[in-house]
Amino acid sequence: MRVTITGATGLIGGAVINSLTRTGAEVTVLSRDPAKARRRLADLPVEAVSWSPMEEPAPAEALSGADAVIHLAGEPIAQRWSGEVKRLIRETRVRGTANLITGLGQARPAPSVLVSSSAVGIYGPRADEPLDEDSPLGEGFLAETCIAWEQEAMKASELGLRVVCMRTGVVLSAAGGALAKMLPPFEMGLGGPVAGGRQYVSWIHLSDLARMIVSAVADERWSGPVNGTAPNPVTNGELSKALAAVLHRPAVLPVPALALRLLYGQMAEIVTTGQRVLPAKALILGCEFEHPSLAEALRSALS
Repeated sequence: MRVTITGATGLIGGAVINSLTRTGAEVTVLSRDPAKARRRLADLPVEAVSWSPMEEPAPAEALSGADAVIHLAGEPIAQRWSGEVKRLIRETRVRGTANLITGLGQARPAPSVLVSSSAVGIYGPRADEPLDEDSPLGEGFLAETCIAWEQEAMKASELGLRVVCMRTGVVLSAAGGALAKMLPPFEMGLGGPVAGGRQYVSWIHLSDLARMIVSAVADERWSGPVNGTAPNPVTNGELSKALAAVLHRPAVLPVPALALRLLYGQMAEIVTTGQRVLPAKALILGCEFEHPSLAEALRSALS
């Protein structure tokens, strides 16, 4: 199998490439800096090709003859949202995906499947309402960005590709993402629930997410939106308690919502609100999770 991937040097990209190459897949990476990508992925047998996703169509020569494309590129969301940052978050996803679709339209032969990243933020703040792939979509900056992102990705279906939009939750890995940011205060015994701790966190272990993405590539039954989350979402308070227990530290210092807003601005709403997202479609398709329990998933991620 030949696979072309964007966002390969990110947390999820590296795990996906590891999974693919273990199956014998040939992987081509599209990167704004191919030399840097080769250094970052030096231990993996990949080819790196230059692409500036905001400025040009994806190179047809790197897409032609590929069996699948996995699209993970986008400006990081977990940062303070200025006007410029919000523009980059949206444009790297929407325009970047549009430029990918243009390149796919020029590929001969074209790939048969596109797996494009999305996020559970598409549902907006929803308290404790259980959400599956058929639930109504939300409002607000992140939800509207994800909606536009998925709309661009789905245009690949007009080219004859099967399209999967992976709505990813909080990815558990000590190497990056939300868990890596939580570790320092918790390791010092300074962790605790955020903004009351009642908001839901829809999480997934990194290896389970990588396995889901590879399954979406290989299994023709996967199509449309898929929630990339574990089957047991928890509240922020439960997550804080579990992480503290795994680290053998207390978790008694709550973090007020105001402190997060001062630090992260509007982005803080992602942490102070939440979604209770269930991987209904993946379970129907027979997806098996190696890490369905939060405590075990945290131990694995930190080992």
